[in-house]
Amino acid sequence: MLLVGVAVGALVLGAAMALFLRPRPQEGGADADLLAKLYVLIEREAAVSRSEVAQQRGTLSEMERGMMARIEQMRAEMAERLGGIAGSMGREQAEARAAQSEALREMAEASARQLGAIRTAVTEQLHEAVERQMQTSFQRVLEQFSAMQKAMGEVRAMTAQISDLKRLFSNVKTRGGWGEAQLKAILDDVLPEGAYESNVRLGPGNDVVEFAIRMPVRASTPPVMAIDSKFPTEAYERLLNAAEEGDAVGEKAARKALENTMRLEARKIAAKYIQPPRTVEFAVLYLPTDGLYAEAARIPGLFDEISRTCRVMIMGPALMPAMLRTVHLGYVTLALEDRTETIARLLGATRQEMIKMDGVLEKLARNAQAMSSSIEEARRRTRVVSRRLRELDGPEDTEGSMVPESSARKPEGEGGLPPAGVSHSEMEFTGVTPQKTASEQI
Repeated sequence: MLLVGVAVGALVLGAAMALFLRPRPQEGGADADLLAKLYVLIEREAAVSRSEVAQQRGTLSEMERGMMARIEQMRAEMAERLGGIAGSMGREQAEARAAQSEALREMAEASARQLGAIRTAVTEQLHEAVERQMQTSFQRVLEQFSAMQKAMGEVRAMTAQISDLKRLFSNVKTRGGWGEAQLKAILDDVLPEGAYESNVRLGPGNDVVEFAIRMPVRASTPPVMAIDSKFPTEAYERLLNAAEEGDAVGEKAARKALENTMRLEARKIAAKYIQPPRTVEFAVLYLPTDGLYAEAARIPGLFDEISRTCRVMIMGPALMPAMLRTVHLGYVTLALEDRTETIARLLGATRQEMIKMDGVLEKLARNAQAMSSSIEEARRRTRVVSRRLRELDGPEDTEGSMVPESSARKPEGEGGLPPAGVSHSEMEFTGVTPQKTASEQI
């Protein structure tokens, strides 16, 4: 309502201002009356608007007081409710804390009881385990003590055997026999049968080499490779003893003695067992133990110098099988070459036989073709005879057979060929003999 009154007053004021400001040619009493009326109306409207505004302001004040009273009431109710909720929550929390304390106390008591039972069980199990472990350990100690006594007895027996071996190897001939037996076992394991000979005399003198390997070459008398076993135990034992005692001077002297011994043996082998063309251009010196070979290999330049000057290769038990496998591979290669030649000859003979077989098959094909033509001709003549015989069975067939042959051949096409759509078998069945074509005649 206030807004409506203000709007009406504004319209009236605007109209009055418009009339007032409009140019008037003449001023009279009518305008003054009109302005007075307008002023009165404006005053009335303003009074009405003021009264309405005051009324509305009072209404709003009453509404505000009511709203404030309502808000205060709601605030008091809310505070009361919150106080009740806080009290109930405090009581519930107190009860919950009491229940939780009771549950924790019961849980602690139960845990204590369980821990006591577990402690008792663990103690008993540990006691039993310790007793079992002690018994087992004591038994194991007894067993190990018995095994140690047995091992000590075996060590004493081994010591006696080593002493026997030392006494045995103190004889040069016995050492040579042992090395020869070991080398023979390696040769038998790697090489094929008949690939080597034992105790062979190579030169014109009385020198006999322990083993001579036939080389895998194509020759009426293949060359051999001499292998001689050497076991210089005196220098080797002095070297081992000096190394164990830490005697550097003695070790150096023993190593020098071993080197001189190896050079001397290599020169002997080169002079006695390298006799081309009966032998190859080199020989092999075999050392029966890997330890001896390792000590000889530790001497700088020894193997290279002996191989270059004496043409002698030094081999140990680990390297000898590898060289022998190379020789064995040569034998395998020779066998494969012989077999290849045999297979080539067999393939040549097979080729000749296949050529002959091709000629025979060609003749059979021609004979089979001629025989097939003869059989077909015989079958055709048989069908003709059968048809003629059937014509003699009845009068109808007899009358049909009296028809001149020239009239019977009228249905044929030009050149004696059957008409289109009529086969040779149909013409033969009706008594008409077709003229054979050039291909059929052939």
